[in-house]
Amino acid sequence: MTGPGDRPPAAACRNLLVATAGFALTFWAWNLIAPLAADFDDRLHMGASAQSLLVAVPVLVGLLGRVPVGALTDRYGARLMFPPTSALTLIPVLLLIPAKASYPVLLLVGLFLGLGGTTLAIGVPLVNSWFPPSHRGAALGIFAMGMGGVALSGYFTPRMYHRGENLPFLVIAIALAAYAVLAAFLINDRPGRPVPDTPLFTRLPRPRASG
Repeated sequence: MTGPGDRPPAAACRNLLVATAGFALTFWAWNLIAPLAADFDDRLHMGASAQSLLVAVPVLVGLLGRVPVGALTDRYGARLMFPPTSALTLIPVLLLIPAKASYPVLLLVGLFLGLGGTTLAIGVPLVNSWFPPSHRGAALGIFAMGMGGVALSGYFTPRMYHRGENLPFLVIAIALAAYAVLAAFLINDRPGRPVPDTPLFTRLPRPRASG
C-alpha cells in the first residue's frame, strides 16, 4: 500500500495499462453499430427514427449498466469483473453477424452490446485504488484515453466492414477473447482494498433537507 507521496508500485502501472487497453477494446465493441448504421439502413430500410433508436439502445444500456456493474466491482473487485465482462461482450459482437439481416434482432443484440459500455465503472475504482492521490489524476487521465476506442471504432469498423461484412465482428470478438484471458492473469486488485458490506442503495448519496 502506498502513501500520499509514494511512487506507485509496478503493479499499479501494469493494472493501469491493462485496464486502459480493455477499456478501449470494450468501448470499440460498444460502438460497433453506430459506424455501420447507414450500411444497415441500406439493407433493412429502417428509416431515420428506427436508425436513431438502433444507435441509442447500446449507449443507454451501457450508461445505465454502470451503476450495477460499479456496485459489483466495489464488492467483488476488478479482477473478477473485467475478464468476464470482456468475455461476455464478445457474445453480442458475434451475434451481430446474423442479426444484421433483421432489424428487431439487431435491436435486441444492441441491447446486450451495451455491456461493453460498463467497463468504465470497473476501471475507475481499480485505478483509484492502486494510485495515491498525488498520482491519481494523471493515472485516471491515462485510463480515460481508453475512450478513444469509440474513435477507433468509428474510423476502422466501416473500413473493415467494406472489406468483409463479418470482418469487424470477428476481429473484435477474437481481440475480446484474448484480452479476457490476459486480464485474468494480469489484473489484480490492490491488497487491503476496502470491501463494502452494505447494500448499494444505502451507499448512494441522499438529498439533505434544507433549513
